[in-house]
Amino acid sequence: MATSKSKEAQQMSSPGHGYIKNWTEDMARTIAQKEGLTLTKEHIDILQVMRDFYKEYNLSPIRKLLKKAIAEKLGPDKAADDYLSNMFPNNVLVQGTRIAGIPVPQLDAELEKSVYTQSASKVDTGASHFIDEFQFEGKTYKVYPKGNLVNPEDWSEKLAEFMAKKEGVTLEKDHWEVIYYLRKHYFQYGIAPMVKLLMKFMGEKAGKDKATEEYLYKLFPDGPSRQGSRIAGLPEPQGCIDP
Repeated sequence: MATSKSKEAQQMSSPGHGYIKNWTEDMARTIAQKEGLTLTKEHIDILQVMRDFYKEYNLSPIRKLLKKAIAEKLGPDKAADDYLSNMFPNNVLVQGTRIAGIPVPQLDAELEKSVYTQSASKVDTGASHFIDEFQFEGKTYKVYPKGNLVNPEDWSEKLAEFMAKKEGVTLEKDHWEVIYYLRKHYFQYGIAPMVKLLMKFMGEKAGKDKATEEYLYKLFPDGPSRQGSRIAGLPEPQGCIDP
């Protein structure tokens, strides 16, 4: 009969590996050895950064966010692409997450289409946002069931105001500050931030008084990440979006 530890090791070795709650450094070393990799303290440090990120945000970091987290905790030299490639020859995001016992990260663009193509019968018809499509200034705009634009390149400030008005939100200076942060984060990192990431980076850029749930929910009552990203013309955030 397989032990709990061996079952977890098998899970970590699988292509679709997920989160291993009872992960240990010894377990990581066992998996790494099977891949011809001998872990050093430097490897463990990076693996721990990955696990800490996942525990805080319930989301595995994509490369740019991982490098940012490594630079903050271990220094910029250890966040360099060459350094990470030498440490994890089979790709830090694939090999590293497997050894760290967390899921492989995905960009919004890599999410399965099924997420966005649920049947209309499963959509909340009482939603305040647009569903399927809507008309604005003589043009038809397609949206996913949760109201996010199918074609983000169609977004404009005027369109955002129109979409926000549909949801009972009048965009003012504070709203725009969040919207443009959401857009900057998406185009910099390739992922729309869920609320914990939004709060972290808003705190860094705009101050702690603008990084609280109370402040952000006052601006976007249906969720600063969910509703904010929708009005900002971005895909729906992944992971734990809004509490």
